[in-house]
Amino acid sequence: MRKFLTGVVLIPLGLIFIVFAVANRHWVTVSFDPFNSSDPSVAVTLPLFVVIIAVAIAGVVAGGSATWFRQRHWRRAARQHEADARQARAQLAELRAGAMTPQRYDPQRLPAPPQVGQYGSGGRDKQGATL
Repeated sequence: MRKFLTGVVLIPLGLIFIVFAVANRHWVTVSFDPFNSSDPSVAVTLPLFVVIIAVAIAGVVAGGSATWFRQRHWRRAARQHEADARQARAQLAELRAGAMTPQRYDPQRLPAPPQVGQYGSGGRDKQGATL
């Protein structure tokens, strides 16, 4: 299916480029000297289709580069989230491995006693706001 779609896109695009090249094959001079247009010091003479296709390619490269640089924050955040997820998976595997081994009595690791009135009508919620 992918080869079919590639053929459906690339064959007409190639034909369009060939027709464009045949229709625009006259020579043009591209000058890079803004001060002397009659006798430029830096100039290139190329077929028109080469100039247009080269400018289009340069535009695509410039737009892709600009997009890539603007998305660096998202890529950095994605790397950070991936590292956090990897660390969480490692901790989960460690906790699961610890749950599989028999636990011995450890007086330092007793559960905290329940706090009465923490969520009552006169208490506070988890963020410390009064109810």
